Amino acid sequence: MSAPATARTRVFIVDDHRLFRAGVRVELDARMEVVGEAGDVEPAIAGIARTEPDVVLLDVHLPGGGGYEVVTALKATHPHIRFLALSASDAPEDVIAVIRAGARGYVTKTISGAELVDAVLRVAEGEAVFSPRLAGFVLDAFAALPAADQERPSFDPELDQLTPREREVLRLIARGFTYKEIARELFISAKTVESHVSSVLRKLQLSTRHQLTQWATERRLS
Repeated sequence: MSAPATARTRVFIVDDHRLFRAGVRVELDARMEVVGEAGDVEPAIAGIARTEPDVVLLDVHLPGGGGYEVVTALKATHPHIRFLALSASDAPEDVIAVIRAGARGYVTKTISGAELVDAVLRVAEGEAVFSPRLAGFVLDAFAALPAADQERPSFDPELDQLTPREREVLRLIARGFTYKEIARELFISAKTVESHVSSVLRKLQLSTRHQLTQWATERRLS
């Protein structure tokens, strides 16, 4: 019989905020072994493949893409590794994308330290774990999807063109945030925000920020 997951569960942390990773490490260190951490998609994929942890705790928004990309890149070649999303976002497209990619659960960053430890250990043991307010939504969303659809769900074909980071910028634009305020909120530069906005305008074939705000408001992204 294998040792219980509580003995030496090995965890890899993926989040682009170094101080947040440090705080998570403090919470987990007493109960399990943190074998590595990364702040972006490519370093995460390389580090996880190298260390082969039991559980990967990952954010869904990363500078180089989404957490679902990390899961997708590793799931086929490392099926024994389990993924638990830990994010500030509770947006439907973020939750469904990472779960469809193969994550075993999704909890928000409002979770307490003790609850996070419990969630990681439960995922290590094979359970599916969700923040209470997300569990019903996930079940309803999957029940509504066609059984034959094996691709990432597209709640809106236009919205699905956008990366998770572009969607986050779009939501903040719809709320009336300035570029500088968005930069502070997402811990990126104002120039990077402008780049994301330009990309969104191009993909949606829009010309102005006003049109972009109206587009987002119509879809209740704000």
